[in-house]
Amino acid sequence: MFDLNYAKAVIAAEAAGVESMAQLIERPAFELACRMVHECSGSVIVTGVGKAGIVGQKISGTLASTGTCSHFLHPTEAVHGDLGRVQNNDIVLFLSHSGQTDELLRLIEPLKQRAIKLLSIVGSAESRLARYSDVALCMGK
Repeated sequence: MFDLNYAKAVIAAEAAGVESMAQLIERPAFELACRMVHECSGSVIVTGVGKAGIVGQKISGTLASTGTCSHFLHPTEAVHGDLGRVQNNDIVLFLSHSGQTDELLRLIEPLKQRAIKLLSIVGSAESRLARYSDVALCMGK
């Protein structure tokens, strides 16, 4: 037998999560992030590991299908040569719940050395990834 009450509770929790995101739009970082993507003269390079990587692939695909040049870059492949795919006029969008993922943190220094703009969507503003990003959107836990 299916637990329909549980299904309703899951949908209600998801709806509340989406509704709470409206508060993010009121934060200055949201406008900065939008401006950063809009003014990018290159590509939006999206990266993440695990579930964040899967979501990142979808975000990259959606950006590309709506006219924003975008590519997904797996962070492990990036440190083994694929970082050369990132051009000086690109921005890199990092996705990480913890903001502490080693594979992502390894990309920061070489990107910063080239003055590549970094945008992150993270769970915590206190994370290393958020601190080193030019703009960080903190979603909370």
